[in-house]
Amino acid sequence: MQAVRKCAQCATRPAGGLLHTRTDVLLLRTNMAALRRGAACLSFLRSSASVLINKRKPAVQRLGGWTDVVRTSIASLSVGSGLCAIPFTQHVENLSHDCLIKRAASLVTDSASTYLSQTTLALIDALTDYAKAVHTLIGLQRRYLASLGKLTPAEEDSIWQVIIGQRSDVSDRLELCKRFESTWTNALNLCEMAAEAAYTSGADQASITVRTHINLAQTQVSEVQKISKDAEKKLAEAKVEEIERMAEYAGLQVDHELPEAYLRED
Repeated sequence: MQAVRKCAQCATRPAGGLLHTRTDVLLLRTNMAALRRGAACLSFLRSSASVLINKRKPAVQRLGGWTDVVRTSIASLSVGSGLCAIPFTQHVENLSHDCLIKRAASLVTDSASTYLSQTTLALIDALTDYAKAVHTLIGLQRRYLASLGKLTPAEEDSIWQVIIGQRSDVSDRLELCKRFESTWTNALNLCEMAAEAAYTSGADQASITVRTHINLAQTQVSEVQKISKDAEKKLAEAKVEEIERMAEYAGLQVDHELPEAYLRED
């Protein structure tokens, strides 16, 4: 169509001006070539249309398929061109010093909270195992006291070996509780410092979160510590009972071994 318009403009010029310059001659040749190509395309389309119409129905169906493909391609191009027309705004990330400090403080509180969670879990498990070991020792001692005078020397020796091994296990578990408790205390102090740093840097939510973790850890450890203290109290009571029963048993043994003359009154 552009070529047709250009030819029309050329035709409206004066007859003597068509070949006035070399540029006009080249322009005329270009326009004529475009017209020839356009005429050839029109002729090809007419012949193709007539052939397609005369073919059988499957051919028409294939033509319909090709038409759908062409329509889909055109629709895709339309959507793509529409998307290209939408002005996308790039989000500029805030990289100021205050923002970076807040992020760093939040990372510190997260790490400190993780450290506190791990040490709390370790301390709770250690205290629980220690309380169980103490109760096992109490049970062994009471069973031994209940069987005084009824055991053979070999049976008594084997029971004492078990009791001594259990006492060693209780001692080892107590040392482990002390070690984990020290680590847990350091974790608490670290979380307190991280919470304070987050608060001063403006990361209020991070500070509140880590303080919540501190309160929760203290509550959980306090409950388990109470259980272990109760076990230690029962162990002390069992120890007193053991001393009394052993003294009573020793007194009975002495009475049986003394000659009858020493037992009679003057």
